[in-house]
Amino acid sequence: MSFEQEWGELKAAAATRLNQVGGTGGTGGSGPKGAADYEVPDDQLGDIGHAAFNLFNGFEPTGKHAKAASETAGTSLKGDGFDSGAAFTEVIGTWEKQVKTLLQACAHISNHLNYTKKSSKADDELIEAQLRIAGPPVPGSDGAVPASQISKYFR
Repeated sequence: MSFEQEWGELKAAAATRLNQVGGTGGTGGSGPKGAADYEVPDDQLGDIGHAAFNLFNGFEPTGKHAKAASETAGTSLKGDGFDSGAAFTEVIGTWEKQVKTLLQACAHISNHLNYTKKSSKADDELIEAQLRIAGPPVPGSDGAVPASQISKYFR
């Protein structure tokens, strides 16, 4: 099988799986709103960001709680001529790097979701304002473009 064939099959399988998430949605306007939409409510973004923030705050002291005792043990073993003391000290250094990496990842996730939430809201407000300005006046409405007409502005 060639790379192109295998890649095509993998893409098709992934698209099928994505289209079945939640039992609705998919390509071709089969979703509940008549279009294939990916929607994450702001409260879910906030919940995920908050969980990342809590993980950051909880893991920082927890990940470092044994540092002093471990360093003392490693130094003592090394001073007594045990090779395991040097290895233990190296493990502590590796652990610290991993803790810092996880903390950075949690902070990045939390900050990114906060930014995404604010940015998405600002984008939605801008699009709404633009559609109100560009849309044809509809009798009895506030000037917004009807949902059935929105798609013509994006083709």
